[in-house]
Amino acid sequence: MKSGKVFLGIIAGVAVGAILGILFAPDKGWNTRKRISKKAEDVTDDLKEKFDEFLDSISVKVDEAKEQASDISEKVKSKVTDVKKEAKTATS
Repeated sequence: MKSGKVFLGIIAGVAVGAILGILFAPDKGWNTRKRISKKAEDVTDDLKEKFDEFLDSISVKVDEAKEQASDISEKVKSKVTDVKKEAKTATS
């Protein structure tokens, strides 16, 4: 999670730097607004992509946890069955 925060900080810093660079560049207002809009769109697309990757990684981890829980459950059921069989043979 820390690397995600660092990455978002870097993206935000790059975006702010790019916008400030455009604002201070000697260009016409309409062209500057167009460039700011394009940069904002690019940053938004990057953030959406990173968020989707984050959700995918979370989904994979949840699936792995479910699989591990299922394996543990099966082992416990098997152990209980074995203990029941041993108890029956001991009482017989």
